[in-house]
Amino acid sequence: MNGKEQRKYWLDTMLLIGGPVLNALAERKLKEQLPTKFHSDRSQFAHLEAFARLACGMAPWLELEGLEGEEEQLRARYAGLMLEAIDAAVDPNSPDYMEFKAEGQPLVDAAFLAHALVRAPKQLAGKLSARVKGNVITALKQTRRTAPSGSNWLLFSAMVEAALYILGDPEYDRMRVGYAVHMFMDWYKGDGVYGDGKDFHWDYYNSFVIQPMLVDVVALFEQESEQYSALKPLIQERAQRYATVLERIIAPDGTYPFIGRSIVYRFGAFQLLSQAALQHFLEEALPPAQVRCALTAVITRIMEYPGTLDESGWLRPGVYGYQPELAESYINTGSLYLCASVFLPLGLLPSDPFWSGEEMKWTSLKIAAGEDVMRDHALE
Repeated sequence: MNGKEQRKYWLDTMLLIGGPVLNALAERKLKEQLPTKFHSDRSQFAHLEAFARLACGMAPWLELEGLEGEEEQLRARYAGLMLEAIDAAVDPNSPDYMEFKAEGQPLVDAAFLAHALVRAPKQLAGKLSARVKGNVITALKQTRRTAPSGSNWLLFSAMVEAALYILGDPEYDRMRVGYAVHMFMDWYKGDGVYGDGKDFHWDYYNSFVIQPMLVDVVALFEQESEQYSALKPLIQERAQRYATVLERIIAPDGTYPFIGRSIVYRFGAFQLLSQAALQHFLEEALPPAQVRCALTAVITRIMEYPGTLDESGWLRPGVYGYQPELAESYINTGSLYLCASVFLPLGLLPSDPFWSGEEMKWTSLKIAAGEDVMRDHALE
């Protein structure tokens, strides 16, 4: 597939995954329709998980200006659906009113919803009615009752405050933001990787949560603090390096190592690589079109397996098809929608080099073909 064909494939796949969630919410029937039998003890959180994680991935496309024709019509339609979905999620009188009050898990997914608002300040945060904005602010503040542990959860608290800032709430808490940022500066392990807390964890949480949120929080608040402005280049350099690492681990056949927690989030493992492409901070030696082709291989490989979606189009746990034993006990059907974060580059116009560049082999494919490839240089 060329770049135009790949874009259409990405878009079709994102809407295939996201359509059931947003259509159900538009009718205020998500709680009625979302399957919750898998790890049913987590069912009270499933609806916010599905919606917020999907929104986090779709937001840059919904924010995109300059599209034309059929894709613009689709973008406008889904932007409207997303606004209806936000209303349904935070309206106390809605059948789909979601769980923000409980301690623990709601903070996680309030943060993914917050990240969506940060990624789409015009089309989502900026188009909320006064009533819905008030409900969103109330819902986000309810998660403050959770005291985050010394881990990636600190960034969930920081991202919630970032959304409150975007929404114009004067009571956003700068201390929660600053504490998260400075703790992760202490937890840096080298070569583009942070610890999840003081310890190193060999998993994809640097891409699922840590670096995407850290990059965006610091970028949002850099004008509020000279300290953040000074940290931003360093944080982005580290993210740039880790994005390259993610590209390097994509095998010639589109597979990648299945290590650590939450591997059933599927291609959500590549969120940071997608974000680096979206925000144009890929390393100079890593062409955007090469990243596009690598990620397309990953997406295609996963989506071609039967059983990934059930007969009604809802995601099922696994990596290649239905593999429920791969899911940890904290994962339910809603959790799986973090896979949508791979689609961030749809927030680039079709004319961007990511989409318009010629097809390229990715690094492992070049090496497997016997080509000579410039070696990497580690980042201290």
